Amino acid sequence: MHILRHRDYRTMPWKNGGGFTTEVAVFPEESDLAGFDWRISMAVVSMDGPFSTFPDIDRTLLLLEGKGMDLAIGDQPPVSLTTASQPFAFAADRATTARLAAGPITDLNVMTRRGRWTHHVERLTIDGRLDLQSGDHTMLLLALSPVLLDVGSGRTDPLERLDCALIGHRVTVDAKGHAEICIIRLRAV
Repeated sequence: MHILRHRDYRTMPWKNGGGFTTEVAVFPEESDLAGFDWRISMAVVSMDGPFSTFPDIDRTLLLLEGKGMDLAIGDQPPVSLTTASQPFAFAADRATTARLAAGPITDLNVMTRRGRWTHHVERLTIDGRLDLQSGDHTMLLLALSPVLLDVGSGRTDPLERLDCALIGHRVTVDAKGHAEICIIRLRAV
């Protein structure tokens, strides 16, 4: 298991220059925006406007904070997203415009290069403990509230809000009561 601390994430400008993104993880490591196979980031969207387009990329958004936003993707009717919404998947190479409901939002953004990787994003609320196994895919856990990770043999690692863990094989998440997490599963094609 590898822990990624929120304080250590890299911040960079959006591809379209309209804001800033905080990169949680990227593969291959140190890839730029044109060369990644998968990328996980968070962004604050503070005004209405277009999303950056990424050719041959599939994308999933999950709202973490804020009142919500409407996404207009291509010629489809707008989709409303709030912090209660399930993760929303769409093609990142389609023209997409955001309209904020009431003030800025923070989103989680998972992207994979079509034909090389696929991904699945899930938000979970847990009470007590939850066992997770990575299986034959890469698994990351993003803490949406503080949790404790138990990898066995007496080793535990705390995750604060927005810290992330790359799960090697198996881990038990201890919510110490009630907690929210996001599970990101990535699979090579």
